[in-house]
Amino acid sequence: MISFPVSAARLATRLRGLFVTRNILFHDGRSVRRFRLHGRAQFGVATAGAMVLSLSGYGAMAATGAVAHHDNTAQIAQMESQIARMQARVAAIRETAQVHAQRVEQRQALLTAVMTGEGYNKELAAATLPVPAAKDGVEAHVLAPLTKVETRQAALAVPAQAMLDRRYADTSAAIRKLGLKPERVAKRSVPAKGAAMGGEYIPANSAEAAADLHADQQFRTLFQSWKKMDGLQQGTIAIPSVQPVANLQFTSNFGIRSDPFRGTAAMHAGVDIPGPVGTPIYATADGIVSHADRRGGYGNLVEINHGKGIATRYGHLSKILVTDGARVHRGQLIALMGSTGRSTGPHLHYEVRMDGHAVNPVPFLTTADYLLASQDHSVHQIPVSTDGPAAQD
Repeated sequence: MISFPVSAARLATRLRGLFVTRNILFHDGRSVRRFRLHGRAQFGVATAGAMVLSLSGYGAMAATGAVAHHDNTAQIAQMESQIARMQARVAAIRETAQVHAQRVEQRQALLTAVMTGEGYNKELAAATLPVPAAKDGVEAHVLAPLTKVETRQAALAVPAQAMLDRRYADTSAAIRKLGLKPERVAKRSVPAKGAAMGGEYIPANSAEAAADLHADQQFRTLFQSWKKMDGLQQGTIAIPSVQPVANLQFTSNFGIRSDPFRGTAAMHAGVDIPGPVGTPIYATADGIVSHADRRGGYGNLVEINHGKGIATRYGHLSKILVTDGARVHRGQLIALMGSTGRSTGPHLHYEVRMDGHAVNPVPFLTTADYLLASQDHSVHQIPVSTDGPAAQD
């Protein structure tokens, strides 16, 4: 006859190794809280129901009285079958708990990325996926600590979504002031892979399941908004948003002016920024150098193609520090100020061009603060000052 204490110990040994302690961090925007889901607690709750089933099964067998020797083999097989079923049940509970814990971690990573302005990461698409609901009271008890965190995360997603919507609207408004459409500037991205959904249809009737479905929709919307905002931010890198010199003032503005050599009305395609020979000149946006040589009245000229049909020109340079085809970054030193070409004295002639046509550079310089704030905060920002005199020279 089988000794039940021995079988119980054997079962406990097999089940105990299925659970590990998990630490869950929850960040609500102001503080960090730690939740610990002990493997011991999971094991105790999960095995309680299993042991009840085992005891009831054993009691039924014991109630029949003494068991003949030739029935031992059948009893052993029955007990082994029960153990296998209980192991499968505990493994299923453990898997459900792991899925919930992973979702908590992934959603916390998404919330943190949104609230701190981090760039898009397609790996966080997993935060939008649904997870199986608890099948019974045993699973619900094991998942209770995680369920509390999930509820708080769903609540935090509301202000996070509002913040993203506000940032997108503000950035779009700043771009429109420059005569650009946000749709033109936004960087297109390929839909993230790995977020495919499917599976058997199982209707959910409980309020808890309905709330969980709502949370999934919340995080899907949050993820898509974050992706859209990041695309717009990445696109603004092509917009000139750093001033080309450290001390900005104008001696000649964009538009019709009296030509300094002929004295007749002429179109001035950029702005003139004075300074001593050798003053550092910086790229105002990321791009590729399309020209780095002399060109007529520009003298020594650097032209940078920023993509999206946007280009900048830097003329009258004393020295060029980049070459054709070079990739440059916003704020990178590209040349030194001079007075080459058609110039009356040392200064920088700076142009912004869209689709080959010169546009007024001043709005780009005066919105630099906001555009920089919406881009990479780690980039060094040169303070903008536009209070210099607008005079002819």
